[in-house]
Amino acid sequence: ADVGSFQRGACMKPKKTVYYSDPLKDDFAGTNIKRKNVGHDFVFVHRDFWWNLLSFLLYYLIAVPIVWFYTKFVMGLKVENRRALRKLRKTGYFLYGNHTQLLDPLIPPMVTFPKKAYTVANPDAVSIKFLKNIVMMLGALPIPTDFSGMQRFISAVETRCAGKNCIAIYPEAHVWPFYTGIRPFLSTSFRYPVKLDVPAVAMVTTYRRRRGLFRFCKRPGVTVTVSEPFYRDPSLSVRAAQDELCRRVYDFMVQTSAEKENVEYIRYEQMPSA
Repeated sequence: ADVGSFQRGACMKPKKTVYYSDPLKDDFAGTNIKRKNVGHDFVFVHRDFWWNLLSFLLYYLIAVPIVWFYTKFVMGLKVENRRALRKLRKTGYFLYGNHTQLLDPLIPPMVTFPKKAYTVANPDAVSIKFLKNIVMMLGALPIPTDFSGMQRFISAVETRCAGKNCIAIYPEAHVWPFYTGIRPFLSTSFRYPVKLDVPAVAMVTTYRRRRGLFRFCKRPGVTVTVSEPFYRDPSLSVRAAQDELCRRVYDFMVQTSAEKENVEYIRYEQMPSA
C-alpha cells in the first residue's frame, strides 16, 4: 500500500514538506555521526558488579527523572492504556513502535517504568566518543555493523528478555520526524518474541495539538497508545508465526494512527517515479 495513504492530520499548516522515494530505506535523522564498528568483540552484556550498580543508579536515579521532565513538559508526552502492561510484570516482552522522533529511545522507559527498557538502536548510538558506556548503561542494544557480532547481539537480546526486561524495537528502522502514518516494515524483528515465546506489544506515537498552558507551542504534543499483548499462534511454524505476529502489530498501528488525533507538523510526499 502507498505509505502516504495512511497519513491523517487535523487542520494545521505543516511546517515544511519532505519528499521521499523509498519508505523502507529513506532516513531523515540528519545526525551525520561517524559510525564505529560493532563486531564480534563488542560487549553487549556487562557482568561486572560495579558496572551494573552504576548502570542501575544512572538509569533510575538520574536518567528517569530527567527524561520524565523532558518528555512530560517539552514533548508533551501522554501514554494511553499503560495498564495493559501490568499483566506483564513477571515476564520479559518486546515493544514495537513507529519511529518518528530522533529522541524516540526516551519514550520506552516512560512507558514501561518501573520495568527497565532496553532499546535496539542504530550503531550510531554508541559511536559518540565518551558516551558509549553511558548509552549502554541506559539500555542501548546496538545492531552489529557486521555479521560477526550477530551471535553476541542475539544472545544479549535473549539475556535481557530472560531478565524480565522490556526490549523496545522500532521496526521501521529509519527516523521520519513527526510522520503521521505507519511505514511498511519487515517481519525480521518479530522472530524474537516467537522464538522466546513471550508477548509482543505495540506502541503507536501520534501527534495532538497542545492545549492549556502549552497551547502556544508550535510543535504538537506526543501521544503514545499501548496495545494489549499479542502472542504467537502456536499452531503455526516459526516463520509463519513471525509473519502473522508482524501483521497484527502493523494492523494495530495503522488503525490507531488513523483513529487518534494526528496533526501534520511535517508533510511527507513521495517523489514521482522517473
